[in-house]
Amino acid sequence: MREKKLKVVHIASEVAPFSKTGGLGDVARSLPKALRRLGHEVIIITPLYGRLIGKKEKGLKLIFSDVSLRLNSQESIKVNYWQSYLMEDLPVYFVECKKFFSKHKKLYGSTRENARFLVFNVASLKLLSLLKFPADVIHCHDWQTGLIPYYLKTDFRYSKTLKKAKTVFTIHNLIFQFGHNWWEVAPENKDYGRGRLPHLEDPKLEYINFAKRAIMSADIINTVSEQYRQEIMTKKFGQDLNRILKNRSGKLFGIINGIDYNTYNPEKDKTLHEVYSAATVARKATNKTYLQKKIGLPVKAQVPILCTTSRVTFQKGFNLILKIIELLLKTDVQLVFMGDGSKEYIKPIKKLQRKFPDRIIWLPFDQKLETLLYAASDLFLLPSNHEPCGINQLIAMRYGCIPVVREIGGLYDTVDNFNPTLKQGTGFTFKTEDANLFYAAIIRALENYKHKTVWKSLVKRAMKQSNSWEIPAKKYVELYHKVLKK
Repeated sequence: MREKKLKVVHIASEVAPFSKTGGLGDVARSLPKALRRLGHEVIIITPLYGRLIGKKEKGLKLIFSDVSLRLNSQESIKVNYWQSYLMEDLPVYFVECKKFFSKHKKLYGSTRENARFLVFNVASLKLLSLLKFPADVIHCHDWQTGLIPYYLKTDFRYSKTLKKAKTVFTIHNLIFQFGHNWWEVAPENKDYGRGRLPHLEDPKLEYINFAKRAIMSADIINTVSEQYRQEIMTKKFGQDLNRILKNRSGKLFGIINGIDYNTYNPEKDKTLHEVYSAATVARKATNKTYLQKKIGLPVKAQVPILCTTSRVTFQKGFNLILKIIELLLKTDVQLVFMGDGSKEYIKPIKKLQRKFPDRIIWLPFDQKLETLLYAASDLFLLPSNHEPCGINQLIAMRYGCIPVVREIGGLYDTVDNFNPTLKQGTGFTFKTEDANLFYAAIIRALENYKHKTVWKSLVKRAMKQSNSWEIPAKKYVELYHKVLKK
């Protein structure tokens, strides 16, 4: 029997290349594209960030204007809807609400985050009715879409268009549950997920836990790696939602993310100085020389470059990096840190850069430089304290930059520890949050780097890993069919 072709809606707060702060933007672009290539009918809904997304530049077309959204019995607000395309037959719809999404140059950070994304959630469901799109599955990404499963069980339960729609809620990072830090909310203000939603102007709205309500209402929940699924059901990683998740373990699944092999392709990447593949990996060295000249490091072909490209935060393990950075500077390496984030970590790195300008460089994140840095570097450092999936290590391996990571979350699922005897593995790993173990993993990598034949074989093996979206997309289709059978 032929598999039914599905009507799938992806709803996300960011979709590359229109908007992006991290991995969520990449997933919200790449997964729908992979599903479309499998023959399913897919649409995407995302906010129109008025100061970041150029309507003319991105080819946006106005399709509905001055649509009145009824938020509750007393409040309504007007929105516009715009349309563009991610690829042929894959439309992206944008919710324009100037009051909430056109005032800031950043995607997030408003003092009224919950209010703005509540409007986005209602507007997304209203759009599906306007489009008369009878979705089989509404796939909600992270807390910003967390009220959608709740609304489908309450305010929108009588919608003719959406009456058969099932919801999938993907947890990309459980730390983020609503527009503010969940751990800073006093016990008396905690949202237990059952009561009616406060009005838009009610300060209590900012305490509503979108992620909790999604977990309680969604037909299926999934995380972005198998290991992270296990971790969030424990007190250590569950971010105060571990009991609720454990109670719903039968509805909780893990599917590892992929990367778009068309976007990240060292054979065709125009930002590289010289393109290469696993078969022509010797050409990778040309990119190292080019980067060293470009950012002001001494041109030394034999000196390994160690890089980071992630956000500079505690989550990404920069506390461990700072503990060993001076030890690393005693070895013959060059360090390149590219990323924005916490001044707590960036400030000491910049201080060391002034002291060792020929050994260490910090750069703000630059998307145009990202893949060149992977192509030029030998080792990629990601000693995360927690990591739902991580795509940086996947991109690094695609470009032959060997990861050194902690065995946690998606890093555990995607990087195999190198065994020189068996000639197996794709990187260097360590188990616990321990700076000494992290340093030892780097030293193991540097010792193996000295053996050029061994290293070349390791680089080729990492580049040949299958981390495209093809396999995860098929797993999501299986998950969709599972939820439709319930």
